[in-house]
Amino acid sequence: MSVPLTLRRPALSPSRAGDFKQCPLLYRFRAIDRLPEPMSVAQVRGSVVHAALEQLYGLPAADRVPDTALALVGPAWDRMLSESPELAELDPALRDGLLADARKLLSGYYRLEDPTRFDPQSCEQRIEVELSDGTLLRGLVDRIDVASTAETRVVDYKTGRVPFAEAKALFQMKFYALALLRSRGVLPARLRLIYLADGQILDYTPEMDELTGFERTLMAIWRAIQSAGATGDFRAQPSRLCDWCSHQARCPEFGGTPPPYPGWPTSTGPVETPA
Repeated sequence: MSVPLTLRRPALSPSRAGDFKQCPLLYRFRAIDRLPEPMSVAQVRGSVVHAALEQLYGLPAADRVPDTALALVGPAWDRMLSESPELAELDPALRDGLLADARKLLSGYYRLEDPTRFDPQSCEQRIEVELSDGTLLRGLVDRIDVASTAETRVVDYKTGRVPFAEAKALFQMKFYALALLRSRGVLPARLRLIYLADGQILDYTPEMDELTGFERTLMAIWRAIQSAGATGDFRAQPSRLCDWCSHQARCPEFGGTPPPYPGWPTSTGPVETPA
């Protein structure tokens, strides 16, 4: 059954599920302690592109021409500044470079899709659904398209390059497909990943049996998270990804000490935001 977005109890999102699988302690730092992390240039650039595309699809179809998309980069940057004032401290040359890159990515988008030829059902759609065992899924879908035949397509924009392993991206898309299946009773006909940097589109067709098995996987991940949450036993899991972690100073694997465990959040306490 669907759960109102106003009910902000702890939930599972694709990014936080990925964090727990990668390193339970990282999950704790992000979802429970909610420790701040600096935004990388790539993350800022990606947020600007996503914001511009969201605004683009808010316009009438005939107005969604390339020049309009490029003109939306400035307002998207201003919106980010209002939400994250610390970005004003970014080196002007770095800022100008990332905005130029954002415009390049948007220009390339028109070689992959023609936004003047269709209207999405929704952009930046928040979804929230409770599974049969009580696991609450929460996410933010870049775009949902519904054809005249009622077939549904779930679209996600990627501003990085196509990775060697697609597992993480497909995990995210299957998460969204399952959330739509359980909230709307609709099995998406297609999951689409649009890699703007490489100019590639990757399509995937989910199967019902596959999503049913994936649902069991998410339930198992949430049970493991709840078990760790009850005791505070979120252990570090070292990997090559530690080199990019901003929490090494607090990690026992690097001689650090985590802050005191604040306890598992209640329904009225701090919760994760989907990413």
